[in-house]
Amino acid sequence: MADLNADFEAAVANSRKLSQRPDNATLLKIYGLYKQATAGDNTEKKPGFGDMVGRAKWDAWAACKGTSSEDAKQQYVDLINSLS
Repeated sequence: MADLNADFEAAVANSRKLSQRPDNATLLKIYGLYKQATAGDNTEKKPGFGDMVGRAKWDAWAACKGTSSEDAKQQYVDLINSLS
């Protein structure tokens, strides 16, 4: 578990230093996994239609619903490593 947390923190740091900016779908997946890993299931109110970015982020996080924190961290680490 300690190794997973260390790997997750390293992946978060590495996500800010990627050589190329990922496409929007990948960025949303990264966001959703990060939120799921750090905050758990999405319980926030869905943003209105006027907030397209907020809705996309909300949807990406909601898509991870039911994923455990450990699984979300591992998926996040794997995704960032595949982009590095």
